[in-house]
Amino acid sequence: MVLVNTGKNQESKLPSSLADHLGEVLELCDASLRRTAERWGADEPAPIWTEAGKWYRQPDMWTDWTPGFYAGQMWVLHKLLKDDFWAARAREQSAALLPRRHDRDVHDLGFIFLSSYGRWLDQAAEDDPIRKELVDTIVTAATVQSERWNGATDEGFIYSFNGPQSLFIDVMMNVRLLFWAAANGADPGVGERAIEHSRTSASYLVRCDGEGLGETDGSVAHEAIFNTEEGRGEFRCLSTQQGYSPFTCWARGLAWALYGYAYAWGASGHGEFLETAHRCARYYLLNTPGDCVPYWDYGAPGIPDEPRDSSAAAIAGCGLMLLADLDPGAGGAESYRRTAIEIATTLSGDEYLGPKREGEEGLLLGGVYHRPRGWGVGGAVMWGDYFFLELIERLLGLDDEDLRPLGPGECPVRLEKPAD
Repeated sequence: MVLVNTGKNQESKLPSSLADHLGEVLELCDASLRRTAERWGADEPAPIWTEAGKWYRQPDMWTDWTPGFYAGQMWVLHKLLKDDFWAARAREQSAALLPRRHDRDVHDLGFIFLSSYGRWLDQAAEDDPIRKELVDTIVTAATVQSERWNGATDEGFIYSFNGPQSLFIDVMMNVRLLFWAAANGADPGVGERAIEHSRTSASYLVRCDGEGLGETDGSVAHEAIFNTEEGRGEFRCLSTQQGYSPFTCWARGLAWALYGYAYAWGASGHGEFLETAHRCARYYLLNTPGDCVPYWDYGAPGIPDEPRDSSAAAIAGCGLMLLADLDPGAGGAESYRRTAIEIATTLSGDEYLGPKREGEEGLLLGGVYHRPRGWGVGGAVMWGDYFFLELIERLLGLDDEDLRPLGPGECPVRLEKPAD
């Protein structure tokens, strides 16, 4: 039974028809994820994308950045459905990730631990002794993540799994882990690195208006490459791994930036991050098709025949909601919420909703993992399913404060006072 309360506020902010529909969607997602949980237990690695409707995991993955999203879906369903089945499964899936807190080979520990251990902490009772272990795990993971540091440049950053020369826009979502940990017992240097990384990423990966690039304010590049030779460290060029080109805007990268900079503002109070978040949000609103689901890259040459990326839409919807919550007085705040509602309306329709189709195991269809390599194009992807559920959670929270996300991913404590 889905427990959706839309009566806490006298004036509902979410259309009642959509609230009812999202309740029905959660019931479908509940049944679908139960079937997946029977096939993919905590004793084996989590799947990543669907092939012909069935969950799939590429053999011998050299990087594994998505398992936290699998546990995270279970935590969200437990929160929204009040079903202890999901709490038990979520604990199992999260506990299996514990060794990853020492993983020095990836830049994605924020993805892994905020959606699993962060959600666990959010739902643990205040007097539950497990809370200390959960906090310690998150702080340890953040500290390890902060050690992937390129200090050879004048503007330091956490480098990607491609090596010390590589700065990814994806990491803006992972520095949330550092911001939270620094406010909850980690060495202050962890938070300082989160701030410096955010500044470096804004400088090199988030575009401002410029004739040389021909891009609208707020688009992003996926990767920047730096010289790592001792005594050098200068910026060399832009690049991309999953976008169409270094000079276009990869849609999921834009969504990561929008959400990540909203969080960075909420955690630090630095106005430059708020400005960057709004720039990315404006780009999304101005350049995404009318159904609010972007093509996988805004500069892909075959538009309108290019694949859309529903996962980018779900992430962007969450980021828009977070930005509107953190900066409610902004002129665009209401349009951000409206766009998030439109995204959810589209994604919960027949075109994208997996459980409405026979033989589909994923929750959200129309995702894109890696278009250049042909991985996970058109089916479900694990992060798409997670952020789809988070978007539902955020929208239901408009009318029921008990459903609002309030865990480590939600900037509960500011790292420092904003600069004057």
